[in-house]
Formats: sequence, structure tokens, C-alpha cells
Amino acid sequence: MNIEDIQNEINSNDAILLYFSGENCGVCAALKPKIHSSFQIHFPKIKQLFISASDYPAIAAHFSIFTIPSVLIYFDGKETKRESRHISVDQLIQNTKRPYELYFN
Repeated sequence: MNIEDIQNEINSNDAILLYFSGENCGVCAALKPKIHSSFQIHFPKIKQLFISASDYPAIAAHFSIFTIPSVLIYFDGKETKRESRHISVDQLIQNTKRPYELYFN
């Protein structure tokens, strides 16, 4: 995985979620399945990509990830949402609902 691969995924998908985590991050490990399942249920057209910031620090730096966990959501190749550190899954769903409905309906 490299920056070009991620950029290609962003450009070739209508919507994509990038989830940056770390290997020794308990919050990241607990939050990942919650976000994954919630987005599968509420936003099935958003592709999900999970990236370890500790395994790929250059990718994390390229996307200006300074803290983990971090979630970036892109619609039509443009970043529309960024959440870091204290992420509420319910709030993330509420904040994603409107752009998702506008884009896909």
C-alpha cells in the first residue's frame, strides 16, 4: 500500500472512508468494528479502507494525520468530513447522512 494506491481509491470510488489507527491504540481497536458495521448498515455505498498509521507513517503524514484514531470521508474525490481522537459513532453517522443522501439520491 502506498500513497498512489490510496489516491487511486479516492478518485475511483464515489465515496470512501479512510480510518487511520495504530497498533497499540485500544480506542482504535474498539472503535473500528463499530464504525465498520455502522457504515455497512447506514451507508453501504461508501467504501471503507482501514490504514495503520504505525505501519504506513508516510501515508498518515500525507493525509495530515497527527492523532489516532482519525476518520476521513471523501465524496467525489473531495474530503467532506474529518474526525479525530474523540469520535462519536452516532455523531459521525448524523454528520455523514446529509452528504450521503445528497450525493446518492
